[in-house]
Amino acid sequence: MRVGIALGSNLGDRHALLTKAIDNLHQIHEGGPYLRSSFYETEPDDCPPDSPRFLNAAVELETQLEPTAVLDLLQELEIASGRPKDHQFHTPRSLDLDLLYCDTLTLESARLQLPHPRIRERLFVLLPLSEIRPDLKLPDWSLSCKEYLQLKSNKSL
Repeated sequence: MRVGIALGSNLGDRHALLTKAIDNLHQIHEGGPYLRSSFYETEPDDCPPDSPRFLNAAVELETQLEPTAVLDLLQELEIASGRPKDHQFHTPRSLDLDLLYCDTLTLESARLQLPHPRIRERLFVLLPLSEIRPDLKLPDWSLSCKEYLQLKSNKSL
């Protein structure tokens, strides 16, 4: 299954934290292309005032892990990076990993919603994701990732 993951960091050595997370995610990759975006520095979105800027990226990899197992791994990597297990919503963080999609699977549970419901609203996700998968169309999307990025970029100007 092809899975997309968004990465972000706005505390500590952001570049080193994202690089280490990308390396760790590569270890669950099981074949096919391993897609990795560039790093993008972005303004904090819906965060407390004076929050530091984020460094963001996206990866897409192939895995046989179930979506909840991928989510568990992402949360373990966040904690290993120094992010508290119990943290407030949208506070500054050493590492934030979001499971964006698992192929065309749709899922809605208390722990996980796929595809991630706010991909199209987040410039910091659309930028790196459009670099690696510009033509991506997920379930219930009428446009491609690149087209949603263009719409979001026009609204932000």
